Amino acid sequence: MSKQHTILKQFRSFCFQNNAKDLEQAIEYFSVFGGTSWAVDMQKPLIELVENKLLKNYAYIHGDITKLTQSNKMSHALLSAIALGDSRINSSYKRMRISREDGDRALDVLLDSKLVEIEHSVERPMREEDDISEKLNFVQPFMRFWFAFISPFYKSIKEGNYKEVKERFANREQGFCEPIFCKLSQAFLVKSFQDDPVVEMGSYWDKNAQIDILAKTKSGKLIAGTCKYAKSKANKTEIAKLKEKCVLAELEPDMYVIFSKSGFTNELKSSKSESLKLFTLKSLKVLVDDVSEKDFIPCSGKKY
Repeated sequence: MSKQHTILKQFRSFCFQNNAKDLEQAIEYFSVFGGTSWAVDMQKPLIELVENKLLKNYAYIHGDITKLTQSNKMSHALLSAIALGDSRINSSYKRMRISREDGDRALDVLLDSKLVEIEHSVERPMREEDDISEKLNFVQPFMRFWFAFISPFYKSIKEGNYKEVKERFANREQGFCEPIFCKLSQAFLVKSFQDDPVVEMGSYWDKNAQIDILAKTKSGKLIAGTCKYAKSKANKTEIAKLKEKCVLAELEPDMYVIFSKSGFTNELKSSKSESLKLFTLKSLKVLVDDVSEKDFIPCSGKKY
């Protein structure tokens, strides 16, 4: 399994290896298998691939993962809390109902294993009392999927019963892809701002607000954005909500951006301006238009 490659690099490798043509499908399949360098047949339904590649090989994959986690049950529980929650360190500990001391010990194991990495808010909150903990991001999308949908149901999986896994995945599949969509949207903005390069890119969060995209350019411009990965079109309330979050965070962006998988209502499209940019899923195609063999990341472990 590949390690320490950006989400964009892993996505480009995935698209090349599997000859992905449909960007939405590529994001959905990558959200499950990203970072493994395993070939997947994208003509087959995703849940069928999950069953044949993951569930039926649970014992072997689990054995390899425990080598990374040192079979630490607390670390496994923390990984599931991160995968299913908002990924903030403090809230993950609360989800597990463990002390800060126990949580930090489990976290040390994960950081040593390179399964997760720490992310800081692009801007620190203006008020000290609003400061909150860092977030933890999975280095590989596959590991996030494993600890969200596979690891919690190990007992039934070992018995050959996959019902709980399939039900949870069916209920959460759409929202589960949103973080990948957001990371690719951030990469798109970095690629797009050539005349005024982005020098800092990430997200913002405090106790009152969370902003999907917050970027600073070389000239000092501040860009705030939101990502909507849903079947419905984004409407004018999206920009209203984004501006409200910025007010709560005491931020004054020079530009707002909205990324929407399903496009925008005419009312929102009519609001486009130099200070409001709208991008659809198709906009991200530029990220993989030129993929070639040099982008492929070879599998460093078992392919199952």
